[in-house]
Amino acid sequence: MRSIWNGAISFGLVSIPIKLVNATESHSISFRQIHTEDGGRIRYRKFCELEDREVTQGEIGKGYEDADGSIIPITEEDLSSLPIPTAKTIEIVAFVPADRIDPLQMDAAYYLQASGAPAAKPYTLLREALKRSNKVAIAKFALRGRERLGMLRVVGDAIAMHGLLWPDEVRAPEGLAPDTNVTVRDKELDLADALMDTLGEVDLEDLHDEYREAVEEVIAAKAAGEAPPQAPEPAAGGKVLDLMAALENSVRAARESRGEEARDHAEVKPLPRKTSRAAPKETGGKKSTSTAKKTAAKKTAASSKKSTAKSAQGAKKTAAKSTAKKTPAKKSTPRKRSA
Repeated sequence: MRSIWNGAISFGLVSIPIKLVNATESHSISFRQIHTEDGGRIRYRKFCELEDREVTQGEIGKGYEDADGSIIPITEEDLSSLPIPTAKTIEIVAFVPADRIDPLQMDAAYYLQASGAPAAKPYTLLREALKRSNKVAIAKFALRGRERLGMLRVVGDAIAMHGLLWPDEVRAPEGLAPDTNVTVRDKELDLADALMDTLGEVDLEDLHDEYREAVEEVIAAKAAGEAPPQAPEPAAGGKVLDLMAALENSVRAARESRGEEARDHAEVKPLPRKTSRAAPKETGGKKSTSTAKKTAAKKTAASSKKSTAKSAQGAKKTAAKSTAKKTPAKKSTPRKRSA
């Protein structure tokens, strides 16, 4: 990989010669501007407004426009001789936990490559120190005409550096949240949790740029003289009037997309902590009704037991009397059979 900057990492009194390499690359498709009538390329020519003539790239330099409109020329020599230590050095100023860095500050990413054999030992030392401390290094460096902030961390066996925006370059999210008082019910949160669980996790390696692939198909079709593929009909949209219904439909659609069985209603598993709090309120009436039914049933059962016991006692007495009367007949009968 081609380096875009050469310098050194300043780690206290240790200097580590390094090369800066881009860690990312763009795969986006770029287009040229053309004249729609004949397909000719549209090109921009650079003219000097004082001489009214086209100039070459070698004649073009940098200049700062002052408040009164005058231009102050700035040469590369002026910039290279800036009296700051970060002109050719990545100066480490602190080591902090990684969670101290706001992702909003993240900018371009680079790899730091050790430059030459003398840099191998101090480079490895810094890498292992970062690993063992579970921290990232905060550094300052100059690139493309301005001083920047950077974060050094370990990626595999290399040291990577993320450019960081200065804190005053990150806007505060003031006035962006809803200005009305919105109440979210526990059931809505439970459905949102169910949707999150259904969608699950994803391997980022499985994600790809479908828009770029579709554009490539259009380009290939037109290059072959064929009609470009037609876009599918967009899904019917509309305002979401019932949030609960939208969440339930989302859970159902997510399950179907994963091959799970479709259900008439989305199964929601309330959070244990929330269920214990909400249970008395939601089921209080049911418990009292059930208790009343159980009490009435007990009373009815007790009454029936008492009446049954009285009937049984009466039956026993009647049976005893009838047994006493029928006893002689029973005894005489077997004597006749034995005769």
